[in-house]
Amino acid sequence: MSRYFPLFVNLVGRRVVVYGAGSIGSRRILSLLEFGCSLTVVAPEASGEVKKLSEESKLLWDQAEYRPGSIPEDACLVLATTSSREVNAQIGAECKRKQIPVNISSDKSLCDFYFPGLAIKGDLVAGVTAGGEDHRRARKAAEEIRCMFKKKT
Repeated sequence: MSRYFPLFVNLVGRRVVVYGAGSIGSRRILSLLEFGCSLTVVAPEASGEVKKLSEESKLLWDQAEYRPGSIPEDACLVLATTSSREVNAQIGAECKRKQIPVNISSDKSLCDFYFPGLAIKGDLVAGVTAGGEDHRRARKAAEEIRCMFKKKT
């Protein structure tokens, strides 16, 4: 089993593209917005939260499906969270050709990086992963860290 190196990246003002705005995409979109990126969401439908964020100009919502060849060259990260494994794999293949790091929610073997469980308090940020194997365990660990952050020190 290979482990991934935890790398913290400055996303302020950098373009991040998320394909899909269902439950997984929406959670990740909300997390990404905490880090000041320029966020584009490509999805024919979106959750109420994503629609509201678009109306508030906090992200750009392209109300469309993924179109081959459409991934912007200036994207620093791409997340494929559509409900179609095939579409997610196509997004991943295009990102590989364009050398853009990609996370594919439906197939960890195609991911360049895992999207971590996050615990944030001010400028203190902790990311947790269980190697893409046990999301429940990673979520529980992130929650325990959040609880530690809430304790007064």
